[in-house]
Amino acid sequence: MSSKIQQTEQTPQTENSLGSTIVIFAVMLGLFLASVYSLSFLTLGNPWPMAACLALFAASFWIPQTILGRSDSAGES
Repeated sequence: MSSKIQQTEQTPQTENSLGSTIVIFAVMLGLFLASVYSLSFLTLGNPWPMAACLALFAASFWIPQTILGRSDSAGES
């Protein structure tokens, strides 16, 4: 009664290669760190460093989640 059932294992589908993933991570980390660095120029009389901080911070999260993400591939296999 020891019947062997063959299991088909599928490797997970990756979107990017390791090299491109590391490059994308480095660029987005650079955007995030640039947003934090822009706060060092913030004064009460100059609001532009805060505006740059908000824009860079938002871009560092928005770009990977929307442009580089796979939000429209829920039904793909």
